[in-house]
Amino acid sequence: MTARPRTAMVLAAGLGTRMRPLTDHTAKPLLPLRGKALIDHALDRLAEVGVSSVVVNAFWQADKVEAHMAERTERPACTVRREDALLDTGGGVSAALPLLGHDPFYVVNGDAFWVDGPTPALTRLAAAFDDGVDGVLLVHRTAHVLGEVGSGDFALDAWGTPRRRAEREIVPYMYAGVQLISPSLLRNAPHGAFSLNRAWDEAMVAGRLRAVVHDGLWFHLSTPPDLDEAEDVLRARWAGDARLPWN
Repeated sequence: MTARPRTAMVLAAGLGTRMRPLTDHTAKPLLPLRGKALIDHALDRLAEVGVSSVVVNAFWQADKVEAHMAERTERPACTVRREDALLDTGGGVSAALPLLGHDPFYVVNGDAFWVDGPTPALTRLAAAFDDGVDGVLLVHRTAHVLGEVGSGDFALDAWGTPRRRAEREIVPYMYAGVQLISPSLLRNAPHGAFSLNRAWDEAMVAGRLRAVVHDGLWFHLSTPPDLDEAEDVLRARWAGDARLPWN
């Protein structure tokens, strides 16, 4: 049965070190792309699929993140959870579980930017979620990403089951910063800071993690040139320029 998530978490606490100097005085998710803050693009995508409540964590430039959320009038309703110390991705989500409920919920990186294919990526994650999994990750083909993406993150089998790349192996997919997870993914979560990678690894060992390959556009926004390049590509796309880099 297709999941129907109504809650989500947007991760907005990171330092954005590689995006400096743009992040010297602001949080990375507040940087603009196509005239709108990155976090607002993510929140709009969540609203489009029926998410009504979102938790946003904040640490670096938390005052600015909180002020930005207070000024937002569009759905979904957002609650900012300020962190006294960086908790990393897993620690941040685990600490917010009391606000996220008992049903599956989306987790979106605050700097994730994507353009949907024929079916919204969030809807595709929900369709792939069932009682046999603790989480479904959105991944993207490394060959379709502009910029340096290393050796990839995952290989997938025919059923969408991911595995980590082996040493010196090059794999075709990288994590796209969007996932749908059950609170059960964090059943063994430690206290304090930890990465969601730890929870994914446990779920992979148990055969309870899946992945969906994104069929639209996705941008790796790590450095200021990445942001400039995304602006150029999106401007060309909206202008109807067929000479896009992957054509």
